[in-house]
Amino acid sequence: MQAKQEIGLEQAFEVTAEYEGSRLDKFLSVIYPDLSRAFFQKLIKSGQVSIPGSTVKPSYTVKEGELVSVRVPPAVQVQIEPENIPLDVLYEDDDLLVVNKPKGMVVHPAPGHYTGTLVNAVMYHCKNQLSGINGEIRPGIVHRIDKDTTGSLAVCKNDYAHSKLAAQLKEHSVTRRYRGIVIGCPKEDTGTICSRIARDPNNRLKMACPLPNGKHAVTHYRVLERYRKHSYLEFTLETGRTHQIRVHLASIGHPLLADPLYGTSKCSFRLQGQCLHAMTLGFIHPRTGTYMEFAAPLPEYFETLLASKASSL
Repeated sequence: MQAKQEIGLEQAFEVTAEYEGSRLDKFLSVIYPDLSRAFFQKLIKSGQVSIPGSTVKPSYTVKEGELVSVRVPPAVQVQIEPENIPLDVLYEDDDLLVVNKPKGMVVHPAPGHYTGTLVNAVMYHCKNQLSGINGEIRPGIVHRIDKDTTGSLAVCKNDYAHSKLAAQLKEHSVTRRYRGIVIGCPKEDTGTICSRIARDPNNRLKMACPLPNGKHAVTHYRVLERYRKHSYLEFTLETGRTHQIRVHLASIGHPLLADPLYGTSKCSFRLQGQCLHAMTLGFIHPRTGTYMEFAAPLPEYFETLLASKASSL
């Protein structure tokens, strides 16, 4: 199957043997890897996808040799607006700021999240004086953490700071230490998980490991406290892959507490997503050359969980 992504044009793709029996929405999400299955489900229902001689719906299973015609509408230019959203600023100067991101806040705009993001907030705070290397949707963003992960995040105000900090991230010289509560108790007090991470071939929302085609990923962990059914850990990252801590801990049988993707759906605590906090962030300042380190205090919900260890954890 050869596909060239040309948004806004109608294209036809022949189903090859390897995709025989795949759902139509899944087949299309493979052709267009930057677009979700949910997007194609809407597209199919609106009549933008057709197969000669067949009535299609998202769950339709494609057959080898069928010709799937699809028209992806042109992308709509979304205007990202500054929003007066309070920020917990840990540090700020003319080149960058370090913020303590709250739980539930998306870092940069994406389909379904064009308002209320960290970008909307820093655009207002910095009066649009942000680096533009990552484009209009992600101004100032040089790295990110997941929506329900809290903690330290650096934002760059100019391209010079952005390029310098991005170089440190690329060479893995940035200090990143996290705190998390996991299910169960690791046998050893310290350990290292070195396992290649790639997109889960069976679920595009998830990452998986170990996968031979994955990216090199290393997570060090240290047990801070052991409880009856859970453990309080510190994680130090050598690399920064998507969902790295979450997928690595799940791979050794100790997923993060309340992780909706990699953990169990059953949780006795009323939590909004994984119990993970980016506590420490350290890097060489892009202009002064001085090493700086910042610590974001644990969020209230995390402190409450630790305080309840005798009866709950």
